[in-house]
Amino acid sequence: MKTIQIEGLDKPVSQLIQGADFFKHNVYDKVCSVLDNFFAIGGNTIDTAYIYCGGESEETIGRWMKDRNNREQVVILTKGAHHNADGPRVNPEAIASDLAVSLERLGTDYVDLYALHRDDTNVPVSVIIDALNEHIRTGTIRAIGGSNWTHTRLQEANDYAAANGLVGFTFSSPNLSLAKPNEPRWAGCVSADEEAIAWHEKSRLPILSWSSQAGGFFTGRFAPDIQDNKEMVRVYYSDANWERLRRAEQLAKEKGVSTVQISLAYVLNQAFPTAALIGAQNEAELESCREGAQITLTPEEVKWLEQV
Repeated sequence: MKTIQIEGLDKPVSQLIQGADFFKHNVYDKVCSVLDNFFAIGGNTIDTAYIYCGGESEETIGRWMKDRNNREQVVILTKGAHHNADGPRVNPEAIASDLAVSLERLGTDYVDLYALHRDDTNVPVSVIIDALNEHIRTGTIRAIGGSNWTHTRLQEANDYAAANGLVGFTFSSPNLSLAKPNEPRWAGCVSADEEAIAWHEKSRLPILSWSSQAGGFFTGRFAPDIQDNKEMVRVYYSDANWERLRRAEQLAKEKGVSTVQISLAYVLNQAFPTAALIGAQNEAELESCREGAQITLTPEEVKWLEQV
């Protein structure tokens, strides 16, 4: 499997990142099967978060790593400081608290990739970068990034870090997919638009994209006259996306692959480093993702797919 390199991390990051938002104690055997198969095909990076499954996601990953005795072979991406019912929590206290709990659940003394799950533009980037650098200095975090941060805030944060001899964000995790959302799928979410993609091409900051296959939009389960999934209708139903789907179907036939594999290849063939978070739950889904990750698209094909 292809990998990318993230500054601050001495391990490569697999271009496919296994999502763990369904990892619970009562499906531990399934979790083991998914992770064992994922690592068998060359994957090494797992995405989780402080809030996933009420903490069971991180605990289950920790149990698997202990059972396999493979912590040093695993790249853990976890996220913290998500808002709660009281509002935003992007502050030094919440970061420290969430990180400490995540480390305990995971059964490790460091996180490879740590992302702030949301942003709070009312908090100066100086406060956030200073707080994260304290954890980098203690060795509990190797590299930092923003999940659902705009590229303008990332640039502001990295300008502050550079001016003060500190470590800045070395990755970002917004949504990037061939289907362009009409509006955020969840409150506070950020999708990489044309301006953001141009910024990433210039800065070379890697994107680790969530919902890279647009919630299954390219699987064939959706059509303009199928209106039963209100969330999909709200977020992805548009004339432009139906045309992108048609083009993906056409290109898939030409290449002898599936349409959903073309949608994954679109994410992984950008002009800057990218990886895709996947939600594979069985061998068939994992194999489809593995094959999709091996597809090469030309820059002209990428632009033809997206520019409707």
